[in-house]
Amino acid sequence: MTSSHQVVIDLASVSFSAHEAVLARAGAISVSSFRYPSGVAALRIVNRVGEIVVLPFHGQQIWDATFYGRRLTMRSIFDEPTASRDYLHNYGGFLLHCGATAMGNPGPGDTHPLHGELPNAPFDQALLAIGLGDAPFVELSGTYHHKVAFGANYAFTPSLRLHEDSGWIDLDITVRNLRSKPMELMYLAHVNFRPVDGASIVDAVPDTTAAMRVRRRLPEFFTPDAAYRELLESVAAEPGLHRAIVAGRRIDPELVIALDCVAGADGWSHALQRLPDGTADFVSHRPAELTHAVRWMTRNGDEDALGLVLPATAEADGREAARAKGNVRLLAPGAEFHCTLAFGALTASEVPALLDSIEAARTA
Repeated sequence: MTSSHQVVIDLASVSFSAHEAVLARAGAISVSSFRYPSGVAALRIVNRVGEIVVLPFHGQQIWDATFYGRRLTMRSIFDEPTASRDYLHNYGGFLLHCGATAMGNPGPGDTHPLHGELPNAPFDQALLAIGLGDAPFVELSGTYHHKVAFGANYAFTPSLRLHEDSGWIDLDITVRNLRSKPMELMYLAHVNFRPVDGASIVDAVPDTTAAMRVRRRLPEFFTPDAAYRELLESVAAEPGLHRAIVAGRRIDPELVIALDCVAGADGWSHALQRLPDGTADFVSHRPAELTHAVRWMTRNGDEDALGLVLPATAEADGREAARAKGNVRLLAPGAEFHCTLAFGALTASEVPALLDSIEAARTA
């Protein structure tokens, strides 16, 4: 994502302090910098319809998102991000990058951390681009350089863009292998919405056990009860049951479903959390780039989250399971992996276009 009509700020030169200060403006967009009490640096990007809070040097996470007066971000026990590199000690962001040498829940034989090294990675570089002209935008990009002697050497570069009048967030991802040997690559975009009671999940994935595969194996740190086991077996037998967001239905600890996403004629696949008022949350991606997808849900009283679609290169059962299925990609020396996705909130007037695309893909 580039434009000749933009101003670029190297965020390494910005002083992030406890006092929030305006850093830049473009049209109706404003960007302010601040530092959480935990020490984590953040940017608040505000447009006409809402705002996002991003962590430019801490995983380049989107920590929080609010559009059209509604907070989109999952509920968690974390009021602010922490400086931890451990996945579960800083868990509650709206977008987390997962990978890139491994991702998912470690299974038998796995030695990688939960969801890999990217979620809380310390970024070497962070840049803020302010787009000028008739359609102002803000774009955050940066690079995390991962080096392990005799192992990995790659550059991970995300770039996210927010426009002046939209709750639509665009995201580009590039991973470049800098080592002289092929690199095993895994990536997952962990977008965590807040479930809305009475909403429904809409996409083109068939409601079959072949196209929606419920994961029955749980990570070791979970101890489910009989009610959870009953829910799991019900959804495994009849996957369409999970599409309704039912008030009071506990999902404890989690529901994980591997999805066979269906692309439309334009190559895009869409999924919506359609709210009772006609608005929606959405995730769109290209299955030709991210060939797998996971749906993740938890509603346990402390964490309340809907991973509507987590586009990925593999399912989320860890590296060894992905290797066994042939789903770990090999990136040649000097080669790049690239993918693009979009997510956020839609107005009621924007929803029909995506519903039409979903229906066209479903019936093609």
